This record gives sequence, C-alpha cells and structure tokens, in this order.
Amino acid sequence: MRQIMGFFVGIFIGWLVGATIALLLAPQTGENLRGEISSRSTGFVDEIKGAVDSRRMQLERQLEAMRAPRSVG
Repeated sequence: MRQIMGFFVGIFIGWLVGATIALLLAPQTGENLRGEISSRSTGFVDEIKGAVDSRRMQLERQLEAMRAPRSVG
C-alpha cells in the first residue's frame, strides 16, 4: 500500500512541476492558461480517484476471499 501511495505522490509532484513549467513557458494569456490548467487538474484528480477506488475494490475483494471459510476436502 505504501508503494502505491508513493507512486501517486510521485505522479502528483511530477504533475505539479510540469504545470509550473507550462505556466512559465506558455504562449497563452494567463486567463486562458489558468482555465486549461484547472480543467486538466480536475481531470487528473478524477483519474487518481478512479484508480484509488478501483484498487480499493480489488483489495476489498481479496480481503473477503481471505476471510471466507474454506471447506476441507
């Protein structure tokens, strides 16, 4: 679980650095750029939430399978 969270933290930091560089080098106006970054960040957050929810459901299924009584022979 720590590896997954570390992965997502790394993705977020990379996204943040990339967004900062884009702000500094973008040929667009500030208002247009802020709107684009806002929409992209919303999409990024939604993707992260979807991945987290998917992984949570997968882990919950695995936990239920481990807790289920097993019949012998």
